Amino acid sequence: MGNNRTRGIWLPVVTLFAFVGAWEAVCAIFRIETFTLPAPSDIAVTMYEDSGVLWEHVVATFSLALAGLVLGLVIGIVVAIVLHVIPFLREAFAPLLVLSQNVPLIALGPLLMIWFGFGLTPKLILLVLVCFFPVTLSILVGLGQAEPQLREYLGMIGASRWEKLKRLEFPASLSYLFSGLRIAATYVVSSAIVAEWLGANKGIGYYLKLKFNGFDQPGVFGSIVCIVTLSFLFYYAVVIAERLTIRWKPRPQNDWKGASS
Repeated sequence: MGNNRTRGIWLPVVTLFAFVGAWEAVCAIFRIETFTLPAPSDIAVTMYEDSGVLWEHVVATFSLALAGLVLGLVIGIVVAIVLHVIPFLREAFAPLLVLSQNVPLIALGPLLMIWFGFGLTPKLILLVLVCFFPVTLSILVGLGQAEPQLREYLGMIGASRWEKLKRLEFPASLSYLFSGLRIAATYVVSSAIVAEWLGANKGIGYYLKLKFNGFDQPGVFGSIVCIVTLSFLFYYAVVIAERLTIRWKPRPQNDWKGASS
């Protein structure tokens, strides 16, 4: 197991370095213009030169994405519990839940800017809309997966509806909740970038827009590096939180794939 775990670390690292090395070599051998495809070394130099400003934008995007994810998680859990306890509401609001995920962010974002201005509110609404649906759907499925025999037993000993939810149904839904949270964590950073692109004065989305308008391709790729890094951080933070919360769950062989667990 130890060899497999070690291989699971060094193999992706070696692959990443080989990819970056091949990229650098192709740019050097074929003398590709920086405007067309900057070499990794050009991207690294630009990121170093902009490190002070870039860090401030990274912190702004991280804060926005974290706030959106937390709010989406809380709202998703509350909505799922309400819909689970009141089946009539679940049937009534199911089409609206699906509809909320079919409105393109690029169309909804400008409308939110008109309604709520260019402050933090429209960005948070946009992120909550992205995050709450996978959380709601996952935990709603999980709440219905509790063992029927245990539910009947709790009913026999006089447990109230709240006690059944607290002691049986919610704990049984935790693995489903984290599955939905992993999906939300994957999308929250890219959604924050869209929100900042549409209207903001700080954040990676704003920095990316400046670099794109200035035809600064190394800066554009530097933004992409920051976005990918933040997305990985959010995803693995959820994976670690799941490991700490659900200790009885066996560890999957390919943890990073997540969906299989």
